[in-house]
Amino acid sequence: MRNGYKVITLLKDTSLIGKEVTVQGWVRTKRDSKNVIFIAINDGSVLDNIQVVADAEKFDADLLKLVTTGAGVEIRGTLSESQGKGQAQEILATHIHVFGTADPATYPLQKKGHTLEFLREIAHLRFRTNTFGAVFRIRHHMAFAIHQYFNGKGFFYLHAPIITASDAEGAGEMFRVSVLDPKNPPLTETGEIDYSQDFFGRATNLTVSGQLEGELAAMALSEVYTFGPTFRAENSNTARHLAEFWMIEPEMAFYDITDNMNLAEDFIKYLVRYALDNCMTDIKFLNDMYDKELIERLNFVVNNNFIRLNYTEAIDILVGSGQKFDYPVKWGTDLQSEHERYLVEKHFKCPVILTNYPKEIKAFYMKQNDDGKTVRAMDVLFPQIGEIIGGSQREEDYDKLVNRMKEMNISEHEMWWFLDTRRFGAVPHAGFGLGFERLLLFVTGMKNIRDVIPFPRTPKNAEF
Repeated sequence: MRNGYKVITLLKDTSLIGKEVTVQGWVRTKRDSKNVIFIAINDGSVLDNIQVVADAEKFDADLLKLVTTGAGVEIRGTLSESQGKGQAQEILATHIHVFGTADPATYPLQKKGHTLEFLREIAHLRFRTNTFGAVFRIRHHMAFAIHQYFNGKGFFYLHAPIITASDAEGAGEMFRVSVLDPKNPPLTETGEIDYSQDFFGRATNLTVSGQLEGELAAMALSEVYTFGPTFRAENSNTARHLAEFWMIEPEMAFYDITDNMNLAEDFIKYLVRYALDNCMTDIKFLNDMYDKELIERLNFVVNNNFIRLNYTEAIDILVGSGQKFDYPVKWGTDLQSEHERYLVEKHFKCPVILTNYPKEIKAFYMKQNDDGKTVRAMDVLFPQIGEIIGGSQREEDYDKLVNRMKEMNISEHEMWWFLDTRRFGAVPHAGFGLGFERLLLFVTGMKNIRDVIPFPRTPKNAEF
């Protein structure tokens, strides 16, 4: 059934001019001019369409009526140099077959100019628009580049579990996984749900992070990375939050915080450079349509070193800025997006890596500094995004880790397997997490995270 050439090939391969070719795709537009019909076909392989020129007298009139915007078609003809402007090649049609029609009266994408909000309501069809074709081609290229980068550096790809009994972040905002009868679950003597009778014999959830499993593997394979879906049951209806999203999380043995920062900067510069080199047609479209400074911002990241700044220095800058923030700033508070963006966009005017955060606002596994107040955490801050990468050197000292777990009421019994990596052959190690959709927001210039994932999962929304 698959036949012919992709549109991207027909538009670029001049050796096919004069030859009979076949294209399969969907009709984007159709217009009549005297006895000639012009049909724009797109198959998703590239932003541009291939124009088909059909002599109306050579085709059945009823067949041509079926060729409407959205119809799935196969067209055969001679590839020729275009006589008009806007495209180099076109197809002079000799055969048209309609696989599936699209009624102009009900097809939602019959007209142009739909809002992004409307397109989210028809996420199953928004792939067919220029905007989302561009976004999801870029998403593919970025996923490929991630694997290529780590493979080139000798990292091993680890598939971390999606179902887990641990809460890596300690936040407790997790989706429970259970096969117990929700109307009549078994109860313990104290009246709590008896998860010992559940499928896994204990309470389990969808993972919030692959980091802890990554640490286990790094203690034998040295350098690993996970890249998979993660889940947060956080009731946030914002342009920056999803309930299901993808994370890239490398973990490296024998790395300290400086090694970690160096890798994070090199990694993200590689990805942005890859996008500029391989996705420019789509990026230029998004630049022209949605964000006139997108290309300039991408080039700026690639061409400039990141500022490295201590958290305490950052607080001093923010307090002394005279800027009115919605969230007050003082030492010991977690920085909000508005604070992060001020540092990046107004003060330094370049990406920033913040380090040495107060331990009270960071996770239990981060390595403690000698001052007893801070940990070797790092966050990479980007323009318009705020935090795009978060990571740390991990605490390898068994006693310090156990004490910190006690302070945060994290069960040693439940985390015995994690503590084993500190009991047996512990070494310095570090890692970070990059939110894939946050990266895509930056690379595409889109403003809402729901527009860079195919089927967004948010509160009250799991339609498709």
